[in-house]
Amino acid sequence: MSKKPSRRGEHRYLFLACIMILPLLLCGCSHLTEASRAASAFKEANDLFSQGNYRAALTRYEHIIEHYPAAGERALFEMGIIYAYPGNERKDYQKSLEYFQKIVKEHPESGYRKDSEMMLFQITNVTLKDKTIAAQQAQIETLQQESKSKGNELIALQKKIEALEQEVKKKESEIVALQREIFAVQKGPADKILIEKKARRMTLFSKDTVLKTYKIALGGNPDGPKERQGDNKTPEGTYTIDWRNRNSDYHLSLHISYPNEQDRKRAKELGVSPGGDIMIHGIKNGLSWVGGRHTEIDWTKGCIAVTDEEIEEIDRLVPNGTVVEIIP
Repeated sequence: MSKKPSRRGEHRYLFLACIMILPLLLCGCSHLTEASRAASAFKEANDLFSQGNYRAALTRYEHIIEHYPAAGERALFEMGIIYAYPGNERKDYQKSLEYFQKIVKEHPESGYRKDSEMMLFQITNVTLKDKTIAAQQAQIETLQQESKSKGNELIALQKKIEALEQEVKKKESEIVALQREIFAVQKGPADKILIEKKARRMTLFSKDTVLKTYKIALGGNPDGPKERQGDNKTPEGTYTIDWRNRNSDYHLSLHISYPNEQDRKRAKELGVSPGGDIMIHGIKNGLSWVGGRHTEIDWTKGCIAVTDEEIEEIDRLVPNGTVVEIIP
């Protein structure tokens, strides 16, 4: 039979048991406190990440690595994620790769190793694609610059072609005018001028052969024969070129012998002055740039107007004494 321990012996066993269990309890409480603080630090870092404060989040993860080494692998992984995150303006793929590589090399048994290897693969692919895109973008910009340069060259060339076309057109017009003048000279000087008011046309004849035809502008009140001074009408009847003015206010002018006997008689019957100074002339000095467009309106005070170039030609072809017939 065993002997029952005394009360003093029981107290001794209880004391020894307490001495053995106490260190275990103290160690376990310390471990739980560190894990809790690390979790709180992770929550704080994660909140900073969610708020877009990536720099502060990285600082917090570095703090975790320094003070809670047991949680260092996760902190390294989170830092790698921040450096690869597209929304991070300071995104740095090289630093991200360094963090994931550190997990793979220094923590081969870590639960984050597999995910780190996957991130290494993905980031490497993204980096290669980024380089490819950057190279293609540079190529596109180069081609755009070349295209723009070629475009400017084409525009300059097109302008040069247009200028040459204008020059050719001008030369052709000059040749046609010269051919007409040669034809007129060969046929001899004009012996008659026919002015058709309604058609706004003046024709030079030599021995019943047409030398040349011109578009004309008349007086501002063109219908009917001229009756009096200042009525802005162009006469109707038969006259002659009796003198010319080479210092005219209208470039050059040939005077028509208006009024004739019939004009004077009509004016006398009306008790008015028949007027005078009816000329064939060019465009008013200083306005020669108007050119052939002057015929779009009847702008004279009764005279017959042509362009400056035309009145110079008429001056050469029409001697004094040439008959001028003006019909409605």
